[in-house]
Amino acid sequence: MPNNTNNHFPDLLLSQFHYELPEDRIARHPLEVRDQARLLRFQGGNISHHHFYEVPDLLDSGDLLVFNDTRVIPARLFFRRDSGALIEVVLLHPLQPAEVSGAMLAQGSCSWECIVGNKKKWKPGEVLELRLGGDPEVRLRARLEDREQMHVSFSWEPASLTWADVLLRCGDLPLPPYLNREAEESDYERYQTVYARRQGAVAAPTAGLHFTDAVLEGLKHKGIAQAFVTLHVSAGTFLPVRTDRIAEHPMHAEQIVITRTMLAALLSSAGRVIAVGTTSLRWIESVCRIGDKILQNPNYERLPELGQFDPYQGAPEETPGRVALEALAAWMDARGLETVTAETRLLIVPGYRFRLVQGLITNYHLPETTLMLLVAAFIGPRWREVYASALENGYRFLSYGDSSLLLP
Repeated sequence: MPNNTNNHFPDLLLSQFHYELPEDRIARHPLEVRDQARLLRFQGGNISHHHFYEVPDLLDSGDLLVFNDTRVIPARLFFRRDSGALIEVVLLHPLQPAEVSGAMLAQGSCSWECIVGNKKKWKPGEVLELRLGGDPEVRLRARLEDREQMHVSFSWEPASLTWADVLLRCGDLPLPPYLNREAEESDYERYQTVYARRQGAVAAPTAGLHFTDAVLEGLKHKGIAQAFVTLHVSAGTFLPVRTDRIAEHPMHAEQIVITRTMLAALLSSAGRVIAVGTTSLRWIESVCRIGDKILQNPNYERLPELGQFDPYQGAPEETPGRVALEALAAWMDARGLETVTAETRLLIVPGYRFRLVQGLITNYHLPETTLMLLVAAFIGPRWREVYASALENGYRFLSYGDSSLLLP
């Protein structure tokens, strides 16, 4: 249970964010053409219905769209004990090397915090092995170091292969559990955005799945700017909230990459900042909050982590988001840093004060989840009207479902 020692976090119950989602409204597969998805626009309190390929027409010249360029890795591994028991291992968070980029390039060994299926059958210290024929043959070993923390160390031969190489050979795509099916060949393309670049996500930033090269070109033609940030989506995004009191939910950590180029794009934008997906929104808002910490203490040797309750500590009147970004940029410049990584546990719930984001493109989320809380925080109690309208008008829900453009 998180140590929430402040009085400023809203007293919210998860049950306040429930709605009925019929099973037949969950999109089990993507549409044949990405940008043919339907799009609900909520702007100024009004709802209208469109298709995703109309996005350039629904935004203004000068707006800035912020995309998450993380790339999903085949993070699902299966091992079998001598007894025959099947052990499923889903990568959650790198431990050694601790940075996602370093972990993907590791050779010979690495360790991760994982989600372990059938973990009671796997004894601490026991080594499981997976062999995959080919040229070269790959031998992958997994050792359970800590059952409670679910720390798993991996080693492999040939040691010259990177961890990314090994996963491509041995891993499966970790589709969301609510799709209730195994990954198919088409998912390896369709569960990635067309602009995915930095390997390390365990779940796709699904709001971006609808973009095509034609839509991106249409945005450029309209004068709508594009910026790319990186938040490596963790499998923790699939973990259910098990407490009715939101303040008792331990938010999972996710790693973000911050570059001066990313900060410069945000600082140079003259129009609205519109996040493509909840992960891009969390990146932007997290970076602003880290900038706040830099303003309070410019002498940090490394970037501070962002805790889930940090924005609710009742600090003095907040500075504008751009001022916080400028402080972070100056901190990087003073140290000659072009790229840094940080961790965020930012938990956005109704009552949160958004620092920079003015619009959000996002899919439809499961009830009683942190993603549902984020949407409710962004557009207020009228989220119920938005979701009711989507249900009444036949929209498809969740990762492979339809989209919304929220401009409160």
